[in-house]
Amino acid sequence: MPDTYEPTERTVPTRSRERAAYNRELVHSILDEAYVCHLGFIRDGAPVVLPTLFARVGEQLYIHGSTGSRPLRMAGGEADPGLSVCLTVTHVDGLVLARSAFHHSINYRSVVVHGTAHQVTATEEKRAALEALVNQVVPGRSRDSRPPNPKELAATAVLRLPLTELSAKLRTGDPLDDPEDAGLPYWAGVIPVHTIRGEPIPSSPSGD
Repeated sequence: MPDTYEPTERTVPTRSRERAAYNRELVHSILDEAYVCHLGFIRDGAPVVLPTLFARVGEQLYIHGSTGSRPLRMAGGEADPGLSVCLTVTHVDGLVLARSAFHHSINYRSVVVHGTAHQVTATEEKRAALEALVNQVVPGRSRDSRPPNPKELAATAVLRLPLTELSAKLRTGDPLDDPEDAGLPYWAGVIPVHTIRGEPIPSSPSGD
């Protein structure tokens, strides 16, 4: 398998092309660190973007949803045309404060995936995808929870989106102030941003 994804017209940015990346290992690392994505699609002629859980298994992304949700119904089964989607994942790593308002920015890592999503209908693939979704949120959690029973499995839908047409985009480093602004009396630099998980809070015995 190649080390990079092939750029396409949709995955080459029109601005800041130097920030785009197609390295497979880098893309996987950005995806694997996240558990929420934003799924975009067209509904009744208008764009819709929904936040939802996802997980990567090899070169496939699996997206969680209810069997009654609009995108899951629109995607149909394996034999249907599927749903054209755009999926995005973003990590904010720093707030970039420049001396001028114009040059403020953020340091980030993102992945944008284009493609056609299909609803997973095979039982074993669906179970494996749901296990991956649980483990994406907390690694190893599927071993410490009851797997879905047939009723729960029937009430849950999963979309599959292949990692075929995509790109990563990143910004790192200091603010890019204009040389003539270097002497202005304003603080400039980067405020790091980190996601920190707190101390677990156990539920009551009844689950309330």
